[in-house]
Amino acid sequence: MRLSYSTDIKIIRVPCTGKVDILHILRAMEKGADGVYLVGCLEGDCRYKTGNLNARKRVEQAGKILNNIGISGERVQMYNLSSGEGPRFAKFAQEMEERIKALGPSPIRTQLQNKEVA
Repeated sequence: MRLSYSTDIKIIRVPCTGKVDILHILRAMEKGADGVYLVGCLEGDCRYKTGNLNARKRVEQAGKILNNIGISGERVQMYNLSSGEGPRFAKFAQEMEERIKALGPSPIRTQLQNKEVA
């Protein structure tokens, strides 16, 4: 089964989404990502008990921080699925790509590019 999603998406594997800190999410945005999304196990089905629940809270916090500084918090998202749901993973990737295209490039990335030119 071949899954199709944008080649612009960079996948970073972690043992558990619970290992992703809010600083990782914000750093990705600071480094120029237009959006960040985490895909974790189904809620209540985490090998590390509450890892995915902690990750969801961190994603929500990152969204609030982005909203507070004038960047849409919709640029960060959390999805849950089981390991056997590859087509659903591709659907989430396409959904996130459409959301980011609608929001346009990240203002942070635009500022970074302007600094490099100057």
